[in-house]
Amino acid sequence: MLQLNYFRFFVILLVFFSKPASAEWFSLEGAKMGTRVEVQFWLDENKPEFAAELLAASMAEFDRIEALMSTYIGSSEISRVNNDAAIEPQKITAELFGLLQEALELSVATDGAFDISYDSVGYLYDFRKRQRPGPMDIAELLPFVNYQNVILNESEQTVSFTQPGMRINLGGIAKGYSVEQVIKLLVGAGIKYGLATAGGDTRILGDRRDKPWIVGIRDPDDEKAIFTRLALSNEAVSTSGDYERFFIEEGKRYHHILSPANGKPVEGVRSVTIIGPNATMTDGLSTSVFVMGPEAGIALIDTFSDYEAIIIVSDGSWFYSAGLASE
Repeated sequence: MLQLNYFRFFVILLVFFSKPASAEWFSLEGAKMGTRVEVQFWLDENKPEFAAELLAASMAEFDRIEALMSTYIGSSEISRVNNDAAIEPQKITAELFGLLQEALELSVATDGAFDISYDSVGYLYDFRKRQRPGPMDIAELLPFVNYQNVILNESEQTVSFTQPGMRINLGGIAKGYSVEQVIKLLVGAGIKYGLATAGGDTRILGDRRDKPWIVGIRDPDDEKAIFTRLALSNEAVSTSGDYERFFIEEGKRYHHILSPANGKPVEGVRSVTIIGPNATMTDGLSTSVFVMGPEAGIALIDTFSDYEAIIIVSDGSWFYSAGLASE
Protein backbone atom coordinates (compact mmCIF):
# COMPACT_ATOMS: atom_id res chain seq x y z
CA MET A 1 0.00 0.00 0.00
CA LEU A 2 1.37 3.37 -0.98
CA GLN A 3 0.68 5.79 1.83
CA LEU A 4 1.92 9.12 3.18
CA ASN A 5 0.96 10.02 6.74
CA TYR A 6 -0.10 13.53 5.83
CA PHE A 7 -2.36 12.51 2.96
CA ARG A 8 -5.72 10.78 3.21
CA PHE A 9 -6.17 8.63 0.14
CA PHE A 10 -9.61 8.15 -1.33
CA VAL A 11 -8.13 5.78 -3.92
CA ILE A 12 -5.40 3.47 -2.58
CA LEU A 13 -3.23 1.98 -5.28
CA LEU A 14 -1.84 -1.48 -4.53
CA VAL A 15 0.96 -2.58 -6.84
CA PHE A 16 2.29 -6.13 -6.74
CA PHE A 17 5.21 -7.09 -8.96
CA SER A 18 5.84 -10.61 -10.14
CA LYS A 19 9.50 -10.32 -9.18
CA PRO A 20 11.62 -8.11 -6.89
CA ALA A 21 11.82 -4.43 -7.79
CA SER A 22 13.74 -4.06 -11.04
CA ALA A 23 15.67 -1.12 -12.46
CA GLU A 24 13.32 -1.39 -15.42
CA TRP A 25 10.41 0.00 -13.35
CA PHE A 26 10.83 3.71 -12.72
CA SER A 27 8.71 5.96 -10.54
CA LEU A 28 8.61 9.38 -8.93
CA GLU A 29 6.13 11.01 -6.58
CA GLY A 30 5.69 14.45 -5.10
CA ALA A 31 3.24 17.02 -3.73
CA LYS A 32 1.58 19.02 -6.49
CA MET A 33 -1.85 20.45 -7.26
CA GLY A 34 -2.65 20.36 -3.55
CA THR A 35 -2.30 16.60 -3.39
CA ARG A 36 0.07 13.69 -3.90
CA VAL A 37 1.04 12.86 -7.48
CA GLU A 38 2.93 9.87 -8.83
CA VAL A 39 4.20 8.66 -12.18
CA GLN A 40 5.36 5.11 -12.77
CA PHE A 41 6.33 3.24 -15.95
CA TRP A 42 8.17 0.25 -17.36
CA LEU A 43 11.09 0.44 -19.78
CA ASP A 44 12.03 -2.57 -21.87
CA GLU A 45 15.67 -1.53 -21.51
CA ASN A 46 17.42 -0.19 -18.47
CA LYS A 47 17.84 3.50 -19.40
CA PRO A 48 18.02 5.44 -16.13
CA GLU A 49 18.96 8.76 -17.75
CA PHE A 50 16.05 8.58 -20.19
CA ALA A 51 13.74 7.53 -17.36
CA ALA A 52 14.87 10.44 -15.17
CA GLU A 53 14.24 12.92 -17.99
CA LEU A 54 10.78 11.46 -18.65
CA LEU A 55 9.84 11.51 -14.96
CA ALA A 56 10.98 15.13 -14.70
CA ALA A 57 8.95 16.03 -17.80
CA SER A 58 5.90 14.32 -16.28
CA MET A 59 6.22 16.31 -13.07
CA ALA A 60 6.69 19.49 -15.11
CA GLU A 61 3.41 18.70 -16.87
CA PHE A 62 1.59 18.63 -13.53
CA ASP A 63 3.21 21.98 -12.70
CA ARG A 64 2.23 23.47 -16.05
CA ILE A 65 -1.42 22.52 -15.67
CA GLU A 66 -1.51 23.77 -12.08
CA ALA A 67 -0.01 27.12 -13.16
CA LEU A 68 -2.73 27.39 -15.80
CA MET A 69 -5.77 26.26 -13.82
CA SER A 70 -5.25 26.80 -10.10
CA THR A 71 -7.39 29.43 -8.39
CA TYR A 72 -4.76 29.55 -5.64
CA ILE A 73 -2.19 31.01 -8.05
CA GLY A 74 -2.89 34.69 -8.67
CA SER A 75 -1.10 34.67 -12.03
CA SER A 76 -2.96 31.65 -13.41
CA GLU A 77 -5.17 31.96 -16.45
CA ILE A 78 -8.24 30.93 -14.51
CA SER A 79 -7.55 33.59 -11.86
CA ARG A 80 -7.48 36.19 -14.62
CA VAL A 81 -10.81 34.84 -15.86
CA ASN A 82 -12.32 35.08 -12.38
CA ASN A 83 -11.06 38.62 -11.97
CA ASP A 84 -12.13 40.03 -15.35
CA ALA A 85 -14.61 37.81 -17.22
CA ALA A 86 -17.62 39.70 -15.81
CA ILE A 87 -16.10 42.97 -17.06
CA GLU A 88 -15.29 41.88 -20.61
CA PRO A 89 -14.74 38.61 -22.53
CA GLN A 90 -11.37 37.06 -21.77
CA LYS A 91 -9.23 35.55 -24.51
CA ILE A 92 -7.92 32.22 -23.24
CA THR A 93 -5.71 29.41 -24.48
CA ALA A 94 -7.18 26.66 -26.62
CA GLU A 95 -6.37 24.20 -23.85
CA LEU A 96 -8.37 26.00 -21.17
CA PHE A 97 -11.17 26.73 -23.63
CA GLY A 98 -11.42 23.03 -24.50
CA LEU A 99 -11.59 21.96 -20.87
CA LEU A 100 -14.24 24.59 -20.11
CA GLN A 101 -16.26 23.19 -23.01
CA GLU A 102 -16.00 19.68 -21.56
CA ALA A 103 -17.02 20.96 -18.13
CA LEU A 104 -20.08 22.77 -19.45
CA GLU A 105 -21.11 19.76 -21.54
CA LEU A 106 -20.95 17.68 -18.37
CA SER A 107 -23.09 20.31 -16.61
CA VAL A 108 -25.76 19.85 -19.27
CA ALA A 109 -25.55 16.04 -19.11
CA THR A 110 -25.93 16.08 -15.31
CA ASP A 111 -28.63 18.78 -15.22
CA GLY A 112 -26.31 21.06 -13.26
CA ALA A 113 -25.02 18.57 -10.69
CA PHE A 114 -21.56 19.33 -12.08
CA ASP A 115 -21.11 23.10 -12.05
CA ILE A 116 -17.74 24.85 -12.17
CA SER A 117 -19.38 28.06 -10.91
CA TYR A 118 -19.86 26.40 -7.48
CA ASP A 119 -16.78 28.36 -6.43
CA SER A 120 -18.90 31.51 -6.27
CA VAL A 121 -19.83 30.11 -2.84
CA GLY A 122 -17.11 27.50 -2.45
CA TYR A 123 -14.26 29.97 -2.10
CA LEU A 124 -15.64 30.91 1.34
CA TYR A 125 -14.90 27.43 2.70
CA ASP A 126 -11.47 26.84 4.22
CA PHE A 127 -11.20 23.29 5.51
CA ARG A 128 -7.73 23.69 6.96
CA LYS A 129 -8.88 26.63 9.05
CA ARG A 130 -12.26 25.00 9.77
CA GLN A 131 -14.09 27.95 8.25
CA ARG A 132 -17.43 27.89 6.45
CA PRO A 133 -19.87 30.54 5.24
CA GLY A 134 -22.97 31.35 7.25
CA PRO A 135 -26.53 31.09 5.90
CA MET A 136 -26.66 34.79 4.94
CA ASP A 137 -23.37 34.54 2.99
CA ILE A 138 -24.64 31.50 1.10
CA ALA A 139 -27.99 33.13 0.35
CA GLU A 140 -26.23 36.22 -1.03
CA LEU A 141 -23.85 34.32 -3.32
CA LEU A 142 -25.91 31.29 -4.35
CA PRO A 143 -27.57 33.11 -7.29
CA PHE A 144 -24.11 33.32 -8.89
CA VAL A 145 -23.85 29.50 -9.01
CA ASN A 146 -25.20 28.77 -12.46
CA TYR A 147 -23.09 27.23 -15.23
CA GLN A 148 -25.44 28.80 -17.83
CA ASN A 149 -23.96 32.18 -16.95
CA VAL A 150 -20.53 31.07 -18.19
CA ILE A 151 -20.46 32.07 -21.87
CA LEU A 152 -17.97 30.60 -24.32
CA ASN A 153 -17.37 32.18 -27.72
CA GLU A 154 -15.72 29.56 -29.89
CA SER A 155 -14.92 31.80 -32.83
CA GLU A 156 -13.20 34.35 -30.57
CA GLN A 157 -11.93 31.72 -28.08
CA THR A 158 -13.15 33.79 -25.16
CA VAL A 159 -15.02 33.24 -21.91
CA SER A 160 -17.24 35.73 -20.14
CA PHE A 161 -19.57 35.82 -17.14
CA THR A 162 -23.04 37.35 -17.29
CA GLN A 163 -22.91 38.45 -13.63
CA PRO A 164 -20.24 40.16 -11.53
CA GLY A 165 -19.39 38.13 -8.45
CA MET A 166 -19.18 34.82 -10.30
CA ARG A 167 -16.18 32.52 -9.92
CA ILE A 168 -15.30 29.24 -11.58
CA ASN A 169 -13.09 26.42 -10.35
CA LEU A 170 -11.94 23.34 -12.25
CA GLY A 171 -11.13 21.38 -9.09
CA GLY A 172 -13.71 18.74 -10.04
CA ILE A 173 -12.07 17.93 -13.35
CA ALA A 174 -8.50 19.30 -13.55
CA LYS A 175 -6.70 16.49 -11.72
CA GLY A 176 -8.27 13.90 -13.99
CA TYR A 177 -7.27 16.03 -16.95
CA SER A 178 -3.71 16.30 -15.64
CA VAL A 179 -3.17 12.53 -15.35
CA GLU A 180 -4.65 12.06 -18.82
CA GLN A 181 -2.14 14.58 -20.19
CA VAL A 182 0.77 12.91 -18.40
CA ILE A 183 -0.21 9.56 -19.91
CA LYS A 184 -0.25 11.17 -23.36
CA LEU A 185 3.28 12.37 -22.69
CA LEU A 186 4.37 8.83 -21.73
CA VAL A 187 2.75 7.36 -24.83
CA GLY A 188 4.56 9.91 -26.97
CA ALA A 189 7.83 8.72 -25.43
CA GLY A 190 7.08 5.11 -26.37
CA ILE A 191 5.92 3.87 -22.97
CA LYS A 192 3.44 0.96 -23.05
CA TYR A 193 2.95 0.20 -19.35
CA GLY A 194 2.55 2.71 -16.54
CA LEU A 195 0.29 5.00 -14.59
CA ALA A 196 -0.17 8.56 -13.45
CA THR A 197 -1.95 9.51 -10.22
CA ALA A 198 -3.08 12.83 -8.77
CA GLY A 199 -4.93 12.36 -5.49
CA GLY A 200 -8.02 10.29 -6.19
CA ASP A 201 -7.53 10.23 -9.95
CA THR A 202 -5.47 7.55 -11.66
CA ARG A 203 -4.92 6.78 -15.33
CA ILE A 204 -3.49 3.34 -16.09
CA LEU A 205 -1.59 2.73 -19.34
CA GLY A 206 -1.68 -0.87 -20.53
CA ASP A 207 -1.50 -3.57 -17.90
CA ARG A 208 1.00 -4.62 -15.23
CA ARG A 209 3.13 -6.74 -17.53
CA ASP A 210 0.53 -9.40 -18.44
CA LYS A 211 -1.42 -8.92 -15.22
CA PRO A 212 -3.97 -6.26 -14.29
CA TRP A 213 -3.28 -3.48 -11.85
CA ILE A 214 -5.10 -3.95 -8.57
CA VAL A 215 -6.77 -0.77 -7.36
CA GLY A 216 -8.26 -0.66 -3.88
CA ILE A 217 -11.13 1.63 -2.88
CA ARG A 218 -10.69 2.65 0.73
CA ASP A 219 -13.26 2.31 3.45
CA PRO A 220 -14.63 5.85 4.07
CA ASP A 221 -14.40 5.29 7.84
CA ASP A 222 -10.89 3.79 7.92
CA GLU A 223 -8.02 5.03 5.77
CA LYS A 224 -6.15 1.77 6.37
CA ALA A 225 -9.02 -0.50 5.30
CA ILE A 226 -10.10 -1.51 1.80
CA PHE A 227 -13.77 -1.57 0.85
CA THR A 228 -13.18 -3.48 -2.40
CA ARG A 229 -10.52 -4.12 -5.02
CA LEU A 230 -10.67 -3.71 -8.78
CA ALA A 231 -8.53 -5.44 -11.41
CA LEU A 232 -7.92 -2.87 -14.16
CA SER A 233 -5.96 -2.52 -17.39
CA ASN A 234 -5.77 0.57 -19.60
CA GLU A 235 -8.48 2.36 -17.63
CA ALA A 236 -8.99 5.50 -15.60
CA VAL A 237 -10.40 5.45 -12.08
CA SER A 238 -11.48 8.40 -9.95
CA THR A 239 -12.87 8.51 -6.43
CA SER A 240 -14.55 11.46 -4.74
CA GLY A 241 -14.95 11.12 -0.99
CA ASP A 242 -16.16 13.21 1.92
CA TYR A 243 -12.99 12.36 3.86
CA GLU A 244 -10.44 14.12 1.66
CA ARG A 245 -10.91 17.69 2.89
CA PHE A 246 -13.27 18.16 5.79
CA PHE A 247 -13.78 19.17 9.39
CA ILE A 248 -16.39 18.23 11.95
CA GLU A 249 -18.26 20.88 13.91
CA GLU A 250 -20.85 20.01 16.54
CA GLY A 251 -21.05 16.49 15.18
CA LYS A 252 -21.66 17.60 11.59
CA ARG A 253 -19.21 16.85 8.76
CA TYR A 254 -18.35 19.74 6.46
CA HIS A 255 -16.47 18.58 3.34
CA HIS A 256 -15.39 19.99 0.01
CA ILE A 257 -18.01 18.45 -2.32
CA LEU A 258 -20.72 21.09 -2.46
CA SER A 259 -24.21 20.96 -3.92
CA PRO A 260 -24.65 23.66 -6.57
CA ALA A 261 -28.31 23.79 -5.52
CA ASN A 262 -27.71 25.01 -1.96
CA GLY A 263 -23.99 25.77 -1.61
CA LYS A 264 -23.61 23.26 1.22
CA PRO A 265 -21.69 19.96 1.51
CA VAL A 266 -23.63 17.06 0.02
CA GLU A 267 -25.13 14.71 2.60
CA GLY A 268 -25.91 11.01 2.37
CA VAL A 269 -22.98 9.85 0.20
CA ARG A 270 -19.53 8.91 1.51
CA SER A 271 -17.65 8.08 -1.70
CA VAL A 272 -18.13 7.59 -5.42
CA THR A 273 -15.71 5.70 -7.67
CA ILE A 274 -15.98 5.90 -11.45
CA ILE A 275 -14.12 3.60 -13.87
CA GLY A 276 -13.82 4.36 -17.57
CA PRO A 277 -11.49 5.07 -20.49
CA ASN A 278 -10.81 8.77 -19.85
CA ALA A 279 -9.65 10.32 -16.56
CA THR A 280 -11.07 13.77 -17.32
CA MET A 281 -14.51 12.19 -17.52
CA THR A 282 -14.08 9.85 -14.55
CA ASP A 283 -13.03 12.82 -12.43
CA GLY A 284 -16.00 14.94 -13.47
CA LEU A 285 -18.46 12.06 -13.20
CA SER A 286 -17.32 11.09 -9.70
CA THR A 287 -18.17 14.60 -8.50
CA SER A 288 -21.43 14.63 -10.44
CA VAL A 289 -22.67 11.30 -9.10
CA PHE A 290 -21.71 12.30 -5.55
CA VAL A 291 -23.95 15.36 -5.87
CA MET A 292 -26.78 13.50 -7.60
CA GLY A 293 -27.00 10.69 -5.06
CA PRO A 294 -27.11 6.92 -5.62
CA GLU A 295 -30.34 6.43 -7.56
CA ALA A 296 -30.00 9.33 -9.98
CA GLY A 297 -26.23 8.84 -10.17
CA ILE A 298 -26.45 5.17 -11.13
CA ALA A 299 -29.15 5.99 -13.67
CA LEU A 300 -26.79 8.56 -15.23
CA ILE A 301 -23.81 6.20 -15.36
CA ASP A 302 -25.89 3.45 -16.92
CA THR A 303 -26.39 5.77 -19.91
CA PHE A 304 -22.60 5.79 -20.50
CA SER A 305 -21.66 2.43 -22.03
CA ASP A 306 -17.95 2.71 -21.18
CA TYR A 307 -18.24 3.93 -17.57
CA GLU A 308 -19.08 2.19 -14.30
CA ALA A 309 -19.71 3.40 -10.75
CA ILE A 310 -19.44 2.23 -7.15
CA ILE A 311 -21.22 4.37 -4.55
CA ILE A 312 -20.91 4.04 -0.78
CA VAL A 313 -23.63 5.82 1.18
CA SER A 314 -23.79 7.05 4.74
CA ASP A 315 -25.67 4.08 6.17
CA GLY A 316 -22.90 1.73 5.01
CA SER A 317 -24.77 0.31 2.02
CA TRP A 318 -23.47 0.51 -1.52
CA PHE A 319 -24.62 0.67 -5.12
CA TYR A 320 -23.06 -0.62 -8.35
CA SER A 321 -23.78 0.38 -11.93
CA ALA A 322 -25.30 -2.25 -14.21
CA GLY A 323 -22.01 -3.31 -15.79
CA LEU A 324 -20.40 -4.11 -12.42
CA ALA A 325 -23.51 -5.61 -10.87
CA SER A 326 -23.68 -8.17 -13.69
CA GLU A 327 -20.12 -9.39 -13.14
